[in-house]
Amino acid sequence: MRCACVDIGANTTRLLVAEPTPGGGLRTVLAERLFSPLRADREPADPLSEAETDALADQVERQVAMAREHGAEQVAVVATAVLRAAANRDHVAAVVGGRAGEPLQLIDGHAEARLVFAGAIGALAEPPAGEVAVVDIGGGSTEVAVGTGESGPRWSASVQIGSRVLTAAHLRHDPPTKEELRAIRADADAALDVLHPPAVDDAYAVGGDATSLRRLVGPVLDRESLAVAIDAVCSAPAEEVAARLELHPRRARVLPAALLLLEAATVSLRAPLRLCGGGLREGVIRELLEEAEHGQGA
Repeated sequence: MRCACVDIGANTTRLLVAEPTPGGGLRTVLAERLFSPLRADREPADPLSEAETDALADQVERQVAMAREHGAEQVAVVATAVLRAAANRDHVAAVVGGRAGEPLQLIDGHAEARLVFAGAIGALAEPPAGEVAVVDIGGGSTEVAVGTGESGPRWSASVQIGSRVLTAAHLRHDPPTKEELRAIRADADAALDVLHPPAVDDAYAVGGDATSLRRLVGPVLDRESLAVAIDAVCSAPAEEVAARLELHPRRARVLPAALLLLEAATVSLRAPLRLCGGGLREGVIRELLEEAEHGQGA
């Protein structure tokens, strides 16, 4: 059975169509990323304009149609921090869902953390041993979940701070100034320092910002590799960094804030972060498959 997830985030709208494999994994049938049509400088509570709502509905309608064309029997459309606090979120959900022909589900932070954990752990080649943390640095929020591969998360947290939020709040220069980086680091540290997660044996980072770093620093993010990465992405304009790392300039622009959030996460968790595939979309698809299986069993 093929299922699909359209994930509306602050930085991107992403589509994943996947089907289960005999070993319990997921095989990607189709994946697409579109950069968000929403204003980069919008505050979380700002209402979306009619033009933004219409452009977002166009993106989602197109991706749902693509999912159907590629054989998806179940399609979930989900939105996270970018719409959670928006003043007109119900109107936006109605317009987008109506255009797409699928209801838009507004996922709260703890549900997002749970789904990200399931998607990340399910993507690992081997089930992890002991207590594991999964960190998802998004454009509008950051989620952290701690648990085991067998039982799932037993602790989670969601903070309304992400790479796009911090970039809009503090960056006025390209490349960023030392003062701007200090302001971002202070906000990131303050947001994650209060979480006090349980002790973990391993920690993983997911999300577009994190996975963009693999070719720059390798598969593990610790204080040393993050310092190298911060220096590399802040020493030149975003367009130059984007060309060097083969990224979209919009992704390169938010990388300084993402890196400082990842740095704060390593401190909060007292552990380095391993880059990991999987995440929210995979978690949603796994949930759709489980619901379908239980429905058949009933």
